[in-house]
Amino acid sequence: MFDFKYFTPTKVLFGRGAETKAAEMIRAFGGTKVLVHYGKGSVIRSGLLQRVTNQLTEAGIPFVTLGGAVPNPRLSLVYEGIALCRKEGVDFLLAVGGGSAIDSAKAIGYGVANEGDVWDFYEGRRKPAACLPLGVILTLAATGSEMSDSSVITKEEGLVKRGCNTDLCRPKFALMNPELTMTVSAYQTACGCSDIMMHTMERYFTNGGNMEITDALAEGLLRTVMAKAEILAKNPADYDARAEVMWAGSLSHNGLTGCGSCGGDWMTHKLEHELGGLYDVAHGAGLTAIWGSWARYVYRDCLPRFRRFAVHVMGIAPDGTDEEIALRGIEALEAFFRRIGMPTSLRELGVSATDEDLRTMAHKCAVGVNGGRGSAKFLREEDMLAIFEASR
Repeated sequence: MFDFKYFTPTKVLFGRGAETKAAEMIRAFGGTKVLVHYGKGSVIRSGLLQRVTNQLTEAGIPFVTLGGAVPNPRLSLVYEGIALCRKEGVDFLLAVGGGSAIDSAKAIGYGVANEGDVWDFYEGRRKPAACLPLGVILTLAATGSEMSDSSVITKEEGLVKRGCNTDLCRPKFALMNPELTMTVSAYQTACGCSDIMMHTMERYFTNGGNMEITDALAEGLLRTVMAKAEILAKNPADYDARAEVMWAGSLSHNGLTGCGSCGGDWMTHKLEHELGGLYDVAHGAGLTAIWGSWARYVYRDCLPRFRRFAVHVMGIAPDGTDEEIALRGIEALEAFFRRIGMPTSLRELGVSATDEDLRTMAHKCAVGVNGGRGSAKFLREEDMLAIFEASR
């Protein structure tokens, strides 16, 4: 077990009607002029955006709006948001949507509160000193950005996808009504459940530090999300299942499931960032498409953890060698992904990657992690290429 810091300052209002508290929360956290940041369609079609802006108008809170956040949110929109906030004197951000709108709002917050190019923070050239405060109305359970320290942005030039992690961008509040996720498609719901699981698994499959209580929390979260994902595949209007998944998304990425560990492996995410940057695939689907290949490449170097996962999460009988049990656990998780409609290879994802594409992604990934990374197994560029090749 390692020493750890656990910091979760986000105030959560969870349940039916939570979104009606937006103006109240903005006032409580000192906002006087707001940028309402959102995506392209669902928050408009559902009427949620109109209800939110009406609420701000009735409360006498000035605001401006900026839509257009897309999956794998773009740097160009971040720049547009920074310019708008500075022009209008915005001092608070309200993200209405899922992880894309939230991550984009966090990047805007960094850009407004610091001088220079905000992309420097995502490339690791500088560290931000501040971030404009923000709140969230969550409409998609997936990334956990509503309580996390993470923001991931894609730069169109070069198709580079990078993340910036600091406590400065943790939202001041998150308004979480599971009913708002009921308009999400079956595919995106499954992508969200997969992303939630991966955030916990990145922290679980490590060779550095373990706590029994943290393991138990992580394993319980994974079992719960799997059970509820299968319910939602059949009955997307199940409120209780939506609620369980929504709360799991927050707990999976606010640091809880990594307490006492080395901080996590994160190479599945780093590999997917290159896949998402080049092919613009849904993040959760990209993760499931390469996870099995990553797992089979690293499991021997992290065998106790893979065996425990197989038994405690996937319900594999502890018969046979540790290696046999671990492999059955990997196969069982891939079978689950397929049951909920998620891909387990690039081919199933719809990606026909050339050899050159794979080499490009492996090289960019290696550059992004300064040559190598990984806790389950330390990976360098040649390892990353081998995993991409196996994932085809």
